[in-house]
Amino acid sequence: MRNITDWVEKTLGHKPQDQALFERALTHSSRGDEHYERLEFLGDRVLGLTVATWLYELFPDEPEGKMSRRLNALVSGETCAEIAREIGVGGQVILGKQARDDGAADSDNVLGDVVEALIGALYLEAGLEEAARFIRSAWGDRVSTHDRAPKHPKSELQEWAAANNRRAPDYRMVGRSGPHHAPRFSVEVEIKGAGTATAEGLSKQEAETEAAKALLEKLK
Repeated sequence: MRNITDWVEKTLGHKPQDQALFERALTHSSRGDEHYERLEFLGDRVLGLTVATWLYELFPDEPEGKMSRRLNALVSGETCAEIAREIGVGGQVILGKQARDDGAADSDNVLGDVVEALIGALYLEAGLEEAARFIRSAWGDRVSTHDRAPKHPKSELQEWAAANNRRAPDYRMVGRSGPHHAPRFSVEVEIKGAGTATAEGLSKQEAETEAAKALLEKLK
């Protein structure tokens, strides 16, 4: 078992009593059956409750609609991945060889999921108050500055096509590799008459997102 106690204590401000719990929060499904997904499910709800409470306190005069936009931005996968990079999750996440070779340690999806799983583990061991303390510390002034969810690359590409009188983007899966428990997908996106781009991901959805990003970069 890896000794992650020092990293968890330094990063989350809590000395783990059950190291295996936090190790599970850092373990991707490509490594085996003991992985972070259940903890991620729990941590996602703890994050949402904490941020919603924080917004309710901080913006007493805002209507529900605007607070909802703030909430969506603050708990988005992109924001969670930003937090993950800031606290050094990429160097700690436990991956199977194929997933590591495929770059999962820098995947927004994986990094964001691990942050939520760590929140779930912290909540289970130390309670809501400690989990909320970490969230407020890690998210910091984002609570005031992130007031809308970032536009998803696929939505942005769809809007570009419409604005430029082009057909909607066409996504095609052009390859799949890796073992059954850790597949790697390759997707090509095309806007007829404008361009194409291909990208890979740990899921078909991630590959489509990365392909949309790549095509947007070309179009810009």
